[in-house]
Amino acid sequence: MRYQAALQPVVSTTGGEEKQKIWELASKEFHVMTFFMQRVKTAIVGASGYTGSELLRLLLQHPHVELTAVTSRAEAGKSIESVFPRFRKLSGATLAFMEPDPNQIAATGAQAAFLALPHGVAAEIATALIARGIKVIDLSADFRIHDPAVYQEFYAHPHPAPELLASAVYGLPEVHTDAIRAASLIASPGCYPTSILLPLIPLLRKNLLDPHSIIANSMSGVSGAGKKPDAAFLFCECNESLRAYGIPKHRHLAEIEQELSLAAGEPLCITFIPHLVPVNTGIHSAITATLRLGTTMTEITNALENAYADSAFVRLLGPGVCADTKNVTRTNFIDIGWHIDSRTNRLIITSAEDNVVKGAGGQAVQSFNLIFGLPENAGLQTV
Repeated sequence: MRYQAALQPVVSTTGGEEKQKIWELASKEFHVMTFFMQRVKTAIVGASGYTGSELLRLLLQHPHVELTAVTSRAEAGKSIESVFPRFRKLSGATLAFMEPDPNQIAATGAQAAFLALPHGVAAEIATALIARGIKVIDLSADFRIHDPAVYQEFYAHPHPAPELLASAVYGLPEVHTDAIRAASLIASPGCYPTSILLPLIPLLRKNLLDPHSIIANSMSGVSGAGKKPDAAFLFCECNESLRAYGIPKHRHLAEIEQELSLAAGEPLCITFIPHLVPVNTGIHSAITATLRLGTTMTEITNALENAYADSAFVRLLGPGVCADTKNVTRTNFIDIGWHIDSRTNRLIITSAEDNVVKGAGGQAVQSFNLIFGLPENAGLQTV
C-alpha cells in the first residue's frame, strides 16, 4: 500500500474524474508489481538425473520460483548442494531431497511439479498430484501420445493412465501457446521431436512440402540416454565413435508423426534416423523433404519468419546457413537454417538445440512460465 500512498499528494490536488483514473491506474500497476514479486511454490520429482539437475540449475535461479520439494529415492535426506556442489551458495540449495510421496509434496504447498521420471513411472505420480490440485509438467513420454494404442505399440506396455490423455497438452510452447496457458497437465516434448517439429510445422501448415517425403537424420549427445548405468554409454564405448541406433522405429517417432500429421492435416509417416555422438549435450538434425511444385525460397523463408517472428527462443539463421550445436548448448535456443537443392527439388533444413535444455528442462520451464502468466523467458536468459 506504500506505493499507492505515495500518490496521495498528487491525487488530492486532482479533479474527481482524473482522480479516479489515477487511482485505477495505480491499483492495476500495484497488483501487477505484487504478482511478479510472488514466487510459485514448485517441486521437481526425480531431480537427481541429467534432466532433473538441469531443472535445478534453471529453477534455483528463476526469479519467480520457490523450490519447496525435490525428490530422489537414491539421494533422499541429502541437500541439493551436497549432491550437486556446483549449486552451493545459491538460495534454496540447502533444501533436502525427499521421497517422491504425493502427500508430502502437496504438504510443502507446491503449486506446480516438474516430473523428470522414466515413462511408465511418471503417470502414477502425475495422477496423484493432479488430484491434489497441483499443475504437472511431465517430461516423460507418458502423456505425449494421444492414442493409447500407439503408446502401447511404441513403449511395449499399456498406457498407465489413459483417462488423463484427453486433458494433456503437448507442450511445444511456440505451437500450442494458448492451450498450454490453460492446462493443468503438460506433456513436454522429447528432445529429438523438438528439433524436427519446430522447423517443419510451419512449412507443412502452408502446404509447401510433400509430407510423405520427409527424412530426418538426428545426432544427440550421450546425456540423452539418461544417467542410468549402461555399458553402451561408457566413455570408452562412446568416445571417438558415431553410430545410428533405434531404427527404424525409435520411440520418439510416435510423437513426431502425431504432431506432423496434425500440421499437415493428414496422416503421415517419416523416416527418422537417430545417431549417438561423443559429446555431452546437443542435438543436430538434418531434415530433407521434396518441395511442392513451384515452391520458392521466399515462401519457405516467409513461412518460418511469420511463424516465429515473436518467438523468444527460435533463432532463424536464414537461407544458406547451417545450424551448429556449439552456439546453443547450455541455452534454451533452437537455431534453424535452410537450403534448397535445385538439382533434386528438395529442401534441406538443419537445426541445433541443447537436448537437456530446449529439448527437456528449458522447454518445460517455458511452459511453466506460460501457465503462471510469467514472461516466457523468465529464468531462461542464458547464452
